[in-house]
This record gives sequence, structure tokens and C-alpha cells, in this order.
Amino acid sequence: MGPPPQGPDDKALQLMKIFLWSPASGWPSMEAATAPEVAPGSTLKVKEASPADADLPQASPQRGAGSPTPQLLPPIEEHPKIWFPRALRQTYIRKAGDTVNLLIPFQGKPKPRAIWTHDGCALDTSRVSVRNGDHDSILFIREAQRADSGRYQLSVQLGRLEATATIDILVIERPGPPQSIKLVDVWGSSAALEWTPPQDTGNAALLGYTVQKADTKSGLWFTVQERCHRTSCTVSNLIVGNSYAFRVFAENQCGLSETAPITADLAHIQKAATVYKTKRFAQRDFSEAPKFTQPLADCTTVIGYNTQLFCCVRASPKPKIIWLKNKMDIQGNPKYRALTHLGICSLEIHKPGPFDGGIYTCKAVNPLGEASVDCRVDVKAPN
Repeated sequence: MGPPPQGPDDKALQLMKIFLWSPASGWPSMEAATAPEVAPGSTLKVKEASPADADLPQASPQRGAGSPTPQLLPPIEEHPKIWFPRALRQTYIRKAGDTVNLLIPFQGKPKPRAIWTHDGCALDTSRVSVRNGDHDSILFIREAQRADSGRYQLSVQLGRLEATATIDILVIERPGPPQSIKLVDVWGSSAALEWTPPQDTGNAALLGYTVQKADTKSGLWFTVQERCHRTSCTVSNLIVGNSYAFRVFAENQCGLSETAPITADLAHIQKAATVYKTKRFAQRDFSEAPKFTQPLADCTTVIGYNTQLFCCVRASPKPKIIWLKNKMDIQGNPKYRALTHLGICSLEIHKPGPFDGGIYTCKAVNPLGEASVDCRVDVKAPN
């Protein structure tokens, strides 16, 4: 006759005894029932017992022919725990095409069972590889794609105990180009531009837009604005006489978009017509009657030595200068040479003789009047 059939309550009681069995003393261990430690970033859960668990192999004692004691599976010596890396506690960002290679260490004895899920579903084994060791689990993606983004959960199970950890992976790539760009207005040496955001941001937030210009003469592109956060801008300091085209790139954490739309219309910077208006000033009348500012000085000379007389006159219009000796006009006399320059009048007496002494007069005459100055010249014999 076999053993009598057991009811559901007897099976649950037998499972509890097996779970709390201490191999050293043969009695239930109080240490095994204490709450286990949980690593930061992971969660430890205990599965509820169900009647179906009583049918598991480790729950049914077996008697061998030569063994009087029941054969039990090794007890849980070390609770499952995930040592979650600090760097993975925030979103793990990779560029499209990069390799994802995550090693997550854990503990548990006997060896626990490690299971990965992606957004609550099983992994796509055609793209994601998993290698589970005794103390770690490796998640490997050779070439990441944007579809690989999401929440990955690692579950380490040992009996009814389970530790879990969650990793958020974000795969990004370059954004698409802005949909269009339009030249709104041109005035002076400035141009106003507007554009629309790109349809595809590359699975990441946009950092801004880069605006470039190119003149039709050189065809070279130069950056005029970087990290522009608006969808419009004004480009200034354009060269007069040139025509310009503009283009705009979108930018995210991966870099600039591969292409950029170009304005259909050119910005022609025309030279403005300048009208100079001269101010009319009242014409000042500088007309002035002759006036000597420096008179002639008396002098004594020696026979045979050239002598010069000087005086200064101011007048407008330019006066006529007349030299007199003893009130007699000496213009044209080869013995005398008269010069006038910038109002300075000079008379040179060439090798004066005893009869060249007397009163010399310089007279200045213009339409507004006349003036004159005199001096005495004495000629003496040499000692």
C-alpha cells in the first residue's frame, strides 16, 4: 500500500518545512527567515506560494533504498541581489550604430536564474544577445538602432525570491533637416529668415539651429549663427552690392543634420542712393584797405655794400606796391630791385653810393584805399 493521499494544506506545510530546513541541525533555521539585503537600484520580491508549487520536484521528499533520511535540494545560502552600476541609474544614451555592451553583476547561491525583458516583452534574439554567468549577466547589441530604445529589466530569480533592476536605453541619431526656409525681408545690409522645425528630431531634443550664408561671387558658406533656439533670425552686416543665399541645419546631441534647405530667393544688398545736401554759408567779406603791420626801419649803410629794406602790408584785394625815394618813383630803375611775397615787401639797393641816401617810401594801393610807410637811409664812407 502506498502513502495516503495528501491534501492541499499538507502540501503547503511540507513546502514550508523544506524551505526553512537547516542542514546543520535538522531543525528550521531562524537565520534563513530574516529579511535579505537589497542592492541600490534593484528590488527583491518573494513569490507567493501556490498549490501548484507543491508538485515541483524540489518539494517532494524521496527515500532511497539504502537511505533512511529524505533527500532535499541545497538550501538558499545567499539571497539574490543585483549590484546595479551607478552609471546606469540614469538614461543610458548611445548613438545609432554604436555597440551596447552592459555587464550587470549579481549574487545568489545556488546559481540564480537571470531573465531580461524589453518594455515588458521578451527580447528579440535576432538583435539582442544575452550571456548569463554565475555572477553576472551581459546584454549585448552589436549595432544599436532607434527601435532598441526602451526600458530593459533584469530579473534574477532564486526559488521564490526575485531581484529586479531596470535600465532605460535611448538610441539617438542626427536629426532631419528643417522642412523649409524662407527669405522674409531685406533692408539695408540685413536680411530676415524664417524656417520650420524638422519632422524627425533624431530621438533626442534639439539643441538649436545653425544658420549659414554664401555670396554668389565666391559660393563659400560661412556660419553666421549657432545654437539658435528660435525658428527665425536676422542676419546683419551683409556687404553692399553682393547677393546672398542662406541655409539652416538642425542640431541635436549627435550633431548637425546631414542636409539643409536653401532659400529659393537671393538677398540682393543694394547700394542706397545718397543725396548730399550742402549747407549754404554766408560769404564773408574779406575786403580790406591796405594796412602796414610792420613799418620800414631807418638804417645806415656803407658805400658799396648792398642794403635791403623790409616792411609788411595786409590788404584785400591784393594791393599794388610802389617804392619812392624822396617822393620820386624809382620803379624800373636798375639800381633797385623790389619784391613782394605774401604781404612782405622788400627793396634792395645795389651798391649804394653817396647820393643814394634819403627818405624811402613804400606805398600800397588797392580799390579800397592806400597806405604808406617811410624810413631814412644814410650812406657813409668806409673807415
